[in-house]
Amino acid sequence: MTADDSFGRLDDDDYPAYTMGRAAEMLGTTQGFLRAIGEARLITPLRSAGGHRRYSRYQLRIAARARELVDQGTPIEAACRIVILEDQLEEAQRINAEYRRAAKASNPPAAA
Repeated sequence: MTADDSFGRLDDDDYPAYTMGRAAEMLGTTQGFLRAIGEARLITPLRSAGGHRRYSRYQLRIAARARELVDQGTPIEAACRIVILEDQLEEAQRINAEYRRAAKASNPPAAA
């Protein structure tokens, strides 16, 4: 991948643009927190060619939500489970809305 290719992907929410140090700084947390949510399988950072963890903006949003719950006193394992369930619910609601739109489009109301 060339520098031009990488620059074009910076708007991609799934592009692993952030190092662990930068991600921790942006979230106001420690690198240990990021490791812990990785071990809890909340997020799985991609690895650079040198083996360093790299995070996407989407992963940082997920980590920020987990941190918010932990800051409120929720144990990290429970926080990770809550975030996973919230993410699954959001996806199910999105799919449901698509099905409703498709059903409505295929069954237009009868003319009166």
